[in-house]
Order: sequence, then C-alpha cells, then structure tokens
Amino acid sequence: MNILREYEGSGIYTRYAADECPDTSVFSFHVHDRCEIYYFVSGNAEYLVEGSVYPLKKGDLLIMRPGEAHCAHLLSSAPYERYAVNFQLSILDFIDPERRLMKIYTDRPLGKGNLFFTEKAERHFSFMCGSFPDEYERRLGITSTLLFLLRDLQNSSSGTNKGSKPSLSEDIVAFVNDHLFDELSIELLSDHFFLSKSQFGRIFRQATGAPPWEYITVKRLTAARAMMLEGCTAKKAAEECGFGDYSVFYRAYVKRYGESPAKK
Repeated sequence: MNILREYEGSGIYTRYAADECPDTSVFSFHVHDRCEIYYFVSGNAEYLVEGSVYPLKKGDLLIMRPGEAHCAHLLSSAPYERYAVNFQLSILDFIDPERRLMKIYTDRPLGKGNLFFTEKAERHFSFMCGSFPDEYERRLGITSTLLFLLRDLQNSSSGTNKGSKPSLSEDIVAFVNDHLFDELSIELLSDHFFLSKSQFGRIFRQATGAPPWEYITVKRLTAARAMMLEGCTAKKAAEECGFGDYSVFYRAYVKRYGESPAKK
C-alpha cells in the first residue's frame, strides 16, 4: 500500500493512498475497533462488507462501524486511489452526547446501508489529509471537517438492498455473526447450510475476503478488546466472546495486537 499522506492523533487517523499498479493480493479483510469512512477515487474494485458486495465507482463512500468486517477486492491492477478516516464512536461526544450523528453506524444491520454519496466528500477528505500550519490547527481542522462530513452523510441517502432476498453468502455471514460467541466449528456451520466444508469455506471467503475461522477469531478478539477497554477483565472477556480456553485467547491476542491482554 502506497500511503502518500497520513496522520494519527486525538483519536483520529486519516490517510490518502494511491497505487499505480496495485498488488491485488495485499488487500485483505480487516476489522477495526473504530469507525471508518472510506472514499473511493479511482480503480477497478468492489468492496465486501459482511457478505454484501458493493461495486465501486468514483465518488462512492462507505462507512463501517467497529467490528464490521470489510475488504477491498481489486478486480484488476488498474491504478487504485482512495481516502479513509478512522475514529472512535465517542469522538464527538462533547457536542453530540446522544450520538445522533453516529446513528448511521449504529442503527443498521451489519453489512447493510454502508454505501453513501455526497458531492462534498472529496473536498472534505482532501482538506483533512492536507497541510496545516501546526498540530493545533490540524486537530481543529480535522475534527471540525469530520463533523461536517458526518452531517452530510446523515442528510444523504445510503445505498441499501432493502426488499431484496439475501443471498446464500449473506445468510451465512449473518448466521455466523448471530452465533459468533457460541461454540462453533466449520463442520457444524457447513452442515447447517447443507454444504461440504470446502464449499462452505469457498463461499465464505468470497463473501468476506477471509477464511471462516480467521474471520471468527478476529471478530471475537475485537469484541473482547472492546470489553476490556470498558473495564472487563481479560479472562471474563475471553469467556464472553467465545474462547473456552484462555491460553488460546492469550496466544491469539498477542499475535494480533503485539501485547498481552493484561495491558488493557
């Protein structure tokens, strides 16, 4: 990934990236513990969000809330250009304690209503990823612009698939999320959908960009980390999020985050 400009501070991360000849294999699925707004400038790509597929065209904007798995799927090596900003749901609590601006994230099902369009989006992102005279002006500029961007999104229409029958892949992803913290296995999941394990794995990976067990593990870890940040003990968070064996949770957590869960 060729990141041309990025900034992280005060709970916000912004980036502008462009790849003249992108390696399609490096854009893998990911899950954040923060909200994301993604703005597509150019390329030949579609975006996968929790089993839903969004073909992309210039000016499209997608939102993902904490824990919502997503992945850019590049369809060719055409130049790929995009902006993104990540932030905590609480970022604007000082002026919006009821989080009305965050309802576009919280008041919808996973993988539904992610796509938006607003004419001012590129202007907002270009400003947030631009130059500022000092750190104070940067924080002020990015935070105030994020406020206006969220307001624009709140007043625009989202691209939903209401009324359409969910596909098999969407049903599978929804079922996994509904039972994410239950005792799961690939055999149990494939049997539930009357598929072989290889068929189930192939459909799941095409829908999410990740193998089933990697997806389940990452989402469980993300949920457990969020609980620990709210004050829950690591052991309790592991149990609540589907890890029957704390040692398995510990190893997976350290591998993903590079630190012991006890540090949270």
